[in-house]
Amino acid sequence: MNEQLPVIREVDRGTAKLMPDIDRDRAWLLTVDGAPQSYVDLDAPTHLEFEYARRLGHVVDCAADEGAPLDVLHLGGGALTLPRYVAATRPGSRQDVVEADRGLLALVAEQLPLPAGSGIEVHGADARAWVEAAPADSVDILIGDVFGGSRVPAHLTSVEYARAAERVLRSGGIYAANLADGAPFAFLRSQLATFAAVFTELALIAEPSVLRGRRFGNALLLASQTPIDTAPLARRTSADAFPARLEHGSLLTRLIGDARVVRDADAVASPEPPDGAFSIG
Repeated sequence: MNEQLPVIREVDRGTAKLMPDIDRDRAWLLTVDGAPQSYVDLDAPTHLEFEYARRLGHVVDCAADEGAPLDVLHLGGGALTLPRYVAATRPGSRQDVVEADRGLLALVAEQLPLPAGSGIEVHGADARAWVEAAPADSVDILIGDVFGGSRVPAHLTSVEYARAAERVLRSGGIYAANLADGAPFAFLRSQLATFAAVFTELALIAEPSVLRGRRFGNALLLASQTPIDTAPLARRTSADAFPARLEHGSLLTRLIGDARVVRDADAVASPEPPDGAFSIG
């Protein structure tokens, strides 16, 4: 067996590294400036290594009948972990991936190519601009997983952005965003308030220690204009190898508290993670 070697390349927004997993023959970890971005196993596209990716996978699994194709818009590309997962579990799905870092896209296309006929189209573009230009009622799921380094960009946190995302979703569609915060949750609370101003249904998935404020970590925000079937999703997330809790209804209302809706004029990026929050190795 040929030994896989790390690949290091300067991309548009930093230094990207692809590091092989010594325990899996064709699996790779992608980092940019040391921040973990994606993990991909080319031989097992349904393998989701990162906790937040597994939770996004559960959302996809519960979004429609098993195996039914979906139209999915991914904001943020990385190594295309979730698009590969959807293509493998829901053949015939149509997916668009929007990633602003064209250098990163070129690296992934070269080193981790998509299989033929995947139904995945990759676009080098700004996420907000793409959403605002996208056709109305055109996708079943919109996944927001955009990080500049380890922070969600400010222009993807406002109520104007939330309205644009809502316009693109079909009836019954789900918006799912990977966010990161820690106690006292000023950013997370503001995001819940902002999306509650646009969507009638919200849910939040996170590890209990994150929700209790014991550590900084990822939280998955779900939003829809129709009721979210939380029971099967809660069962999947709680039974996962990395158990998480799903919160909705009055619990989220209490968490929002007096948080204010974010507008473009006062939007800020998500907080800088503390040292070691997302470290690897």
